[in-house]
Amino acid sequence: MHKATGFAIKSFPLHLYHTASSNLQNTFSSLLHEFTQFCYQRNLPRAVQTMDAMHKHGIWADATTYSELIKCCLSRGAVQHGKSVHKHLFSGGYQPEMFLINVLLNMYVKFNLLDDARALFDKMPERNVVSWTTMISAYSNAKLNDKALEFLISMLREGVRPNMYTYSTVLRACERLSNLRQLHGNIIKSGLESDVFVRSALIDIYSKWGECENALRIFNEMVTGDLVVWNSIIAGFAQNSDGDEALNLFKRMKRAGFPADQSTLTSVLRACTGLALLELGKQVHVHVFKYDQDLILNNALLDMYCKCGSLEDANSVFTRMVEKDVISWSTMIAGLAQNGYSREALELFESMKVSGIKPNYITILGVLFACSHAGLLESGWYYFRSMKKLFGVDPGREHYGCMIDLLGRAGKLEHAVGLIHEMECEPDAVTWRTLLGACRVHKNVDLAIHAAKQILRLDPQDAGTYILLSNIYANAQRWDDVAKMRKILNDMGIKKEPGCSWIEVNKQIHAFILGDNSHPQLKDIHKKLNQLIHKLRGVDYVPDTNFVLQDLEGEQREDSLRYHSEKLALAFGLMSLPRGHIIRIRKNLRICGDCHLFAKLVTKVENQIIVIRDPIRYHHFQHGICSCGDYW
Repeated sequence: MHKATGFAIKSFPLHLYHTASSNLQNTFSSLLHEFTQFCYQRNLPRAVQTMDAMHKHGIWADATTYSELIKCCLSRGAVQHGKSVHKHLFSGGYQPEMFLINVLLNMYVKFNLLDDARALFDKMPERNVVSWTTMISAYSNAKLNDKALEFLISMLREGVRPNMYTYSTVLRACERLSNLRQLHGNIIKSGLESDVFVRSALIDIYSKWGECENALRIFNEMVTGDLVVWNSIIAGFAQNSDGDEALNLFKRMKRAGFPADQSTLTSVLRACTGLALLELGKQVHVHVFKYDQDLILNNALLDMYCKCGSLEDANSVFTRMVEKDVISWSTMIAGLAQNGYSREALELFESMKVSGIKPNYITILGVLFACSHAGLLESGWYYFRSMKKLFGVDPGREHYGCMIDLLGRAGKLEHAVGLIHEMECEPDAVTWRTLLGACRVHKNVDLAIHAAKQILRLDPQDAGTYILLSNIYANAQRWDDVAKMRKILNDMGIKKEPGCSWIEVNKQIHAFILGDNSHPQLKDIHKKLNQLIHKLRGVDYVPDTNFVLQDLEGEQREDSLRYHSEKLALAFGLMSLPRGHIIRIRKNLRICGDCHLFAKLVTKVENQIIVIRDPIRYHHFQHGICSCGDYW
């Protein structure tokens, strides 16, 4: 060990020490001293130059210094310099320590040079848990899941025991539930099920598979003392569209004394988005201010406001964002389009292109949706036909769906059918349902029958298709075919999904389902609704019975329409909310034409703003007008 530098001259022949001149000894000391200084100063060019000089003289430093040099190569993205270090370390008979080979291995993985990493791994004289975990993580991150699991098996066969990092990494590579359960069993045997990283990974992967009950069981098995695990379970339920449970867990977390961080707030916002809980979302927004530069959190906030139909708040967030990525722009474009502001969505798309952000698959979907719901046929064709050439985005099933919807609305049914046959991917039931809806509007019975047959081939239990086809037959006075449809429904025991609407009043969600009499204020709601209908008849409201089963008698049809779930929710909102408060309703089925007309007239006679969100879009009603322009 050289006293002046503290670095070992490991492979310089011993007999030369006795014969070398003092000048040569000083050269060695100087080179080692310079090398370590440049490494720790992160002066990469000078460090590499000094290393080359040392290489010529057969001098090597210690492992810690080389580790610093490799970290410097990583931080600078200097692949070739990193490879030079590798070459230097394995030349002249020098044998790097396992610790240093693992650092090199990690360098290749971080540079995404998996073949180089594998070649180095295969040459290692011995490997420890770090070596194996590094490779397993590399394959898992590269989505080479079979390789990751194969390496875990080889690791176990070589007698190397996985640690918490190995398991938390390899869990992400589970593409089959059977693999996950087997790994879970191994984790329990190894006694690592209580580790924070492992528990979090187990919860994440069970949630990914939709196994939220198993995820919750793992969570509840022991007291959770780490925010990471809380975030995993809340995110799991939020991602699986169980916003109620996600919010319940959030409340438990707060009672347990854990502060919310960016990850927590992102999941809670997602839950609010799924449930359309605008008021709760606004409360969460208050906590977001401390992370106002967090892009992921701002995007979640933007999505929440768009999907709760509060475009003013969404625009405020979007304008204030210092950093915007393609998700930010796409969310705002889609939000404007879904809320009835199609032309504004297209204007924002032009601004996005000027900003230099490249549109992606989702962006173009929002643009085509805007064209579809504003009847902009020429613009829709332009964007659809040029999306590959201009933006490098291949049309997918959803893009075709928007164009088929646009053509169908415009009455160009033959063109819509031609586009379906042009699709490179197999049209799904949603595609044919879009065409079927257009056939109903334009009363094309023969094409409707063809579309319906395609839907039922793909989804034989689709009650909506049987009912819609029954109504189409009834409108064409084909009563024998109506009877056949009704018999099929009865014989198969298929029932139409009941319409359900939700409204938030005083931080509580009230649900209304057609035919359900469980709401405690239902008698008063019916009274209010009857008063409204009587009032609307004064402005020429006549229930449109085209939107109920056609084989019902006239009075039955009208009664069926009277108690549609959104009408019940609307009457309850007028009873319960302060006058002038925006009534926001969410429903599970597409709004029918009669309820759409009903809502427009209510805003006119009651001087009230109403926002109704259905699975397709948002309707903003005010002064007897809807933001969709009656084009939905």
